[in-house]
Order: sequence, then structure tokens, then C-alpha cells
Amino acid sequence: MDESTKGTISTITAFFLWGAFPIYWKALQHISSTQILAHRVVWSLVFVLVLLSIQRRWNEVKNVTSFYPNVSIFLVTSFLLGGNWLIYIWAVNSNQIVEASLGYFINPLVNVCLGMVFLRERLYRSQFISVVLAFVGVLFLTLEYGRLPWIALTLALTFGTYGLLRKTAKAGSMVGLLFDTGFLAPIFLLYILFLAAHGSGAFTSINLKTDVLLIGAGVVTAVPLLLFAYGARRIQYSTVGFLQYIAPTGQLLVGVLLYREQFTRAHAIAFGLVWVALFLYSTSTFVAYKRRIPS
Repeated sequence: MDESTKGTISTITAFFLWGAFPIYWKALQHISSTQILAHRVVWSLVFVLVLLSIQRRWNEVKNVTSFYPNVSIFLVTSFLLGGNWLIYIWAVNSNQIVEASLGYFINPLVNVCLGMVFLRERLYRSQFISVVLAFVGVLFLTLEYGRLPWIALTLALTFGTYGLLRKTAKAGSMVGLLFDTGFLAPIFLLYILFLAAHGSGAFTSINLKTDVLLIGAGVVTAVPLLLFAYGARRIQYSTVGFLQYIAPTGQLLVGVLLYREQFTRAHAIAFGLVWVALFLYSTSTFVAYKRRIPS
């Protein structure tokens, strides 16, 4: 099996795992979202520390900390990521997976807007049309809801801003996750200990299955990142762009087919506009990428 095939399989597996995330968080639905987040952060840090020790990558960590701007960037990205995780877990466990999936569908288009505003990147005509179509889709859903689809927008904006800032930090995904969770872990560890002291903590007080799932939250967070990092280095950027829609598609299908969430006519129209926008955006990105590659 060649490197490209391995990379494709690894990347697809990562996106499938992200697409199935709602199933994992639903299994912890009997626990508050804040407690789930606390354990996810703490156990993710533990798992990453173990992996970095096994791989002997502490020089890489030292290089990141020696560049002071990285530290301030990770301080901000840690809270952006924590907020994104909290909203997503809460959305899943309050039966709003469909809206959460919309957030990750529009995330690439939010990235385009952020790149235009903060990095002064130029939009192609088709990309501009894509952004307008996505805006119309969100506006339509807002009018039908009678409220902003704030879950989708918040997820897209927090993750988009997180990605924008992470681009400026000189660190790989695993080392980046170390710092993102490292800043938050002391706060959440104190929170877990406080709950345990007052008899309201979930860990070791419900059943073994719950304990295993809480510890496993660190593993299910890090494994897709490892697979994605491995795969993305071995396949074309444009291929990654197309494959990324596997994750929100999986989340949408899980929400509608497995948990029987409503997918109304309004959803169909709004998602349809966003999907057309994504098709135009992906196609234009693919064409532009091919033009830059010498034949």
C-alpha cells in the first residue's frame, strides 16, 4: 500500500470518527455538559502527555515554549477550543445535533471570511458567491426559526477563529493539543475535585461504564487528530478539503436517523443552500490548487 493510499484511509477514518462523535457524548447524557468537558480536557492532557513521552517529542515542546508569542496564542486558543467543545457537547445532549452539524458545514466558509478580513486573502468570484449563498441559507433558517441558529454560528466562529490563530503558532496538532488542554486542565481538575468533595461528581460515583467513558474522552479526542495529522501529510490539500465534509454529514445523519431529530423543509432549504455554496467553494479551491501545481 503506497503512502497516498495510507494517507487517504487515515484521513477518511479521522473524519468518520468525528462524524460519529455525537454517539459518544450521548452515552454520557446523564452527566452535565460541564462535567463531561472537564473530564475531556483533563484526560486529553493525560493521554497526550503519555504519547509525547512514548514518542520522545519533548524537544518539540521546548521549541514551542521558547517562542513567547506561541504561549499567548495558546492561552487564547485554549479557551476558544474549550468553549467550542462545551457548546458542541451541550448541543448533542440537548437534541440539537442537526444545528450543530450545520456549524461545521459552514465552518469552511467562515474560514474564508476570516482569511479575507484578517489575512487579506483575495476571494475568487465563486468563493464570494459561496459565502453569499451560505449567508442566505442561515438567514432563511433564522426567519423560519424566529431566532438565530446560534449554536451553528457559535461553533463555526469559535472553531474558525481557533484555526486562524493556530495557523500563526508554530506547533503540530499533538503539541498544540498539549498546550490547549494544558492551560485549561488545572481549572477543570479543581472543578472535578470540588464536585467530588461535595458528593456531586460523576467520576467513581455512578458506575464503571461511566468512568470508562469519561477517561476514554481523552482517547477519542486525540486519536482522530493523530489519524488526521498522519493522513493530511500524505495526500493533497484539495483532497483534504473534499473529505472534511464527511464529519458534518455523519453528524447530520446520526442526528436525523439515529436520534430522530427533526429535519424540516426549512432545514432542507437552508442546508441545500449551504451545500451548493460548499460545492462551489470546493470546486473553485480544487481548480485553483491544480493551477498552482506545475504539470
